[in-house]
Order: sequence, then C-alpha cells, then structure tokens
Amino acid sequence: MEVQNVYIIGSKGIPANYGGFETFVENLTQKRVNKNIKYHVACMAKNTEEFEHNDARCFNIKVPNIGPAKAVYYDIMALRSSIKHIKENNVKNAIVYILACRIGPFMGHYKKILKKLGCKLYVNPDGHEWKRAKWNALIKKYWKISEQLMVKHADLLICDSINIEKYIKEDYKKYNPQTTFIAYGADTEKSILKDDDKKLVDWYAEKKVTAKEYYLAVGRFVPENNFETMIKEFMKSDTKKDFVLVTNVEKNKFYDELKEKTNFDKDERIKFVGTVYDQELIKKIRENAFAYLHGHSVGGTNPSLIEALATTELNLLFDVGFNREVGEDGALYWSKEDGDLANIIAKSEELLTEERQAYSEKAKNRIFEQYSWKKIIDDYENLFKKVILK
Repeated sequence: MEVQNVYIIGSKGIPANYGGFETFVENLTQKRVNKNIKYHVACMAKNTEEFEHNDARCFNIKVPNIGPAKAVYYDIMALRSSIKHIKENNVKNAIVYILACRIGPFMGHYKKILKKLGCKLYVNPDGHEWKRAKWNALIKKYWKISEQLMVKHADLLICDSINIEKYIKEDYKKYNPQTTFIAYGADTEKSILKDDDKKLVDWYAEKKVTAKEYYLAVGRFVPENNFETMIKEFMKSDTKKDFVLVTNVEKNKFYDELKEKTNFDKDERIKFVGTVYDQELIKKIRENAFAYLHGHSVGGTNPSLIEALATTELNLLFDVGFNREVGEDGALYWSKEDGDLANIIAKSEELLTEERQAYSEKAKNRIFEQYSWKKIIDDYENLFKKVILK
C-alpha cells in the first residue's frame, strides 16, 4: 500500500519536554498504529541536523533569537524545508499539517507551490492566540489577520475543540472552511508513584504541603488563566486548605503586579511551588489534590484540564464554552462574579463522599471515552488514510 507522508510544522519538536503541541506530536508518532503513515517533524534547534525518533524523520530548523518573530520565521523555514524534501524525493499526495496560525500573510504564496506539488494543507487553528494578554495591539492584529489567512488557504482545519470549530465556521463563513473535530488527548494512566514514595514525600516536605489538604492549579502564570480571580476568591474563602500553584513566576511582571494588588504573600495558604517537570510526580500531585482549580479562558481543549479531569477527584472550572465542553457534568463551574468562586470552594468542602465520587467518576469516564490518546490517534490515522485512498 502507498505510504502517506505527513509533514508536521509548528511544534517545537520531539522528543517532547513540555507544551501541548509537542506532547501531541510525541504521542502521535510514538503510538502510531498504521505503518503506512510516515511522519516528518520540524524541530526548533541550533543546527540543521536530521534524526529518527519514534520512527519519524525529524528535521532541525536553525532559528535565530529574534523575539516574537521567532515562531513566524521558524514555521516559514520548516515549510520551505518540507517543500524542498517533497520536491527532491518526488513525494506524492503529501499532507502538510501546520499547528497554529502564525504564517497566514505568507500562506498564499506557499499554497500555490503546495497545490502544484499535489499536497494538501491541513491547519490546526489552536485557540484564540490574538486574545492573549501578553501581546500588544499590533501583534494581536497580526495574529487575527494571520488566523484569517490560514483559514482561507487551508484545505482542512482540524479543530481540537467543538467551540473553536463553531467559531471558525461562523467567523470565516465567507471562505466556506472545511473543518473537522479531533480532540486533544490525555495520559489517563495513574501515576506509578505510591503515596510513600520518597520523591513525593520529599516534595511535600519541602513545599510544606499535605496530601488531600490542597487545591491545585497547574499552568502558565498569565492573566487569561484567571489567576487573579482564583487567588482573590481563595483569600476570601474560609478554607483551611492550601492553594498550591505549580507555575513558573520568575521575573514575571504579572506576578509582581498581582502581589501588590492582593498581598497574597501575606496569606500562608497561597503557595507558589515552581514547576514540576517529572511527569509521574505531577500526576501524583494531581491525584492527591483535594480539588483542581482551572481558570483558562482562551484556547481550545486545554491539556492540563484533560489531565486534571482524568486524575483529580474534584474539578472546579472557569465557566466558559471550552471548559464546559470537556467537563460536562463531571465538574463544578465558577464565574468571575464577586464571591462566586469563594462560594464554590465552600460548597466543595460540604460535599458528601459519595457526591465527590460521583463527580470523579463522571469526569474520568468522559476523558477515557473521548480524550484518550488511543482514540485521538485512531481519529488522526483515519483522517490521514483518506488521502491515500482517494
């Protein structure tokens, strides 16, 4: 049978250390079932070497450190490298799959080349990059235009959220975009660490944290993840438990502003514990949390949300379409309204054991059925296979 070549652009590359797209590409290649699919993965690097990983051809793209334009430069160079490889090896029916919408203004030119080569252009529109607070007005405008042009030129948009798919169809209906929904996957296995594992016990001792006596949040410390609301409301609540934040706040301007605004450093329940890169350890920390607090308000399906629903007994989610779509009736929801989250925290501590277990079961069943890597990879391989069969 003919081999289907898929060129993946837009992740920082594999082996994955962190990041949603990186973890996705790692799993897509590592857990591949269909041997007739050959992946070619662009990797951000300091050289231009090629290597094999998970039976995928990985090609390094050397990227200069040029600030926000770095990602745009990287995607363009990865696309050019892919086109060169397709031409030189006379690759037929290739799929070029671009993760995120960073190079829209350049896409018209490259789409013509891809079309001539008989290649399909697939795009994952990701979340609303143009809404992120870290960008100034000019960069936000660029991201919005870039998204528009990526939608215009894509043969297919693979959305990892039903809400994102709906938004693409409505906002860009003049282009009649072809879309499909394939969710993001999550590692649904329990941690291999036991409760008395030295690694876990030492971490708890160092951070002055006790199992089942903390609320947990994991994610980038940025305004659109609603840390301000979560911290303010937690400080208002009467809970005796801690609020453990696994996030990197070094040299973070937002952290300093928030400290000044809320004086959270005076509340000993609020504990910033830095980052945890050990996957088994972070999984165990999630499992042992009293509840998980999720405040993400921008983007599609968020990896940390899926992982929390798969592992933490009780989840308190910011009430926005993306989060409800994933959590459904397996979580409690809060808004930015004054006092709302403080009330939800109080309510979560009044739940009976069987009520907590019911939320836990619903959340876990939801993730196992719809968001396991097995299902996601199955969906992707069926999609890529369709091109071979045409």
